[in-house]
Amino acid sequence: MIKRLRPALLLLLCLGLPVSAEQPAPLSYLTEAYPPYNYSDDNILRGIAVDLLISATQHTSKPVTRSQIRLQPWPRAYRTALSKPDTVLFSTTRTEEREKLFKWAGPIATTRVVLLARKSKQIRIESAADLQQYRIGTVPDDIGEQLLLAMGVSEKQLKHSANAIALAQQLQVGRIDLWAYEENVARWFLSNAKLEPDDFESVYLLKQGELWFAFNPQVSDVQVSELQQAIDNLRQQPGRVGKTRYDDILLDYL
Repeated sequence: MIKRLRPALLLLLCLGLPVSAEQPAPLSYLTEAYPPYNYSDDNILRGIAVDLLISATQHTSKPVTRSQIRLQPWPRAYRTALSKPDTVLFSTTRTEEREKLFKWAGPIATTRVVLLARKSKQIRIESAADLQQYRIGTVPDDIGEQLLLAMGVSEKQLKHSANAIALAQQLQVGRIDLWAYEENVARWFLSNAKLEPDDFESVYLLKQGELWFAFNPQVSDVQVSELQQAIDNLRQQPGRVGKTRYDDILLDYL
């Protein structure tokens, strides 16, 4: 039996040193271009969620750096987080449908998922039944698309693109009638598409909720709890006058 032991382990035993339990694998952090929560600015990752993650973990056993975070299209990042152990995805809207798919730490911030339209179209939506006549732009696997499908909206009505700016431009020129997306993020992309955000309006609220860090379910509870505790601590730490460090991060972007 002893002959089968690895030399390094055998040396530890001979020296009487403790053998450490197997450590959890390093986590892989995935995000998307979803400003102001997470985005790339001159190849530097920024945003509310990015700053929150880095600040919260600064004094933990596993501080996170910007270089550990990978920016990917949402459909790819979402499917990777579902299938690959040791993966964390943000910023993820927490819903009943997603609840058991992930483990959660947060929240990062509140969120409003809406349907946007051009004001000049004077579109009024009272219920899901009113949506049947419209072409709706969505990002695949995004919360907006998932909510619409859950409401019974036909897949044929949805016009997919992983590029949010492309959807903003399609809304402008009339290739789609409505755009299902997070309200703050949509208005950010409208500006970046060199469009006037005031020309557009939110005509229907799909969901008001919260954005969270979503962990693949195989990530250990200890690792999830460590980030949760770090976020909770940040919400208690004093920041600028009358604010907490968490408040300071929000105010830097909103």
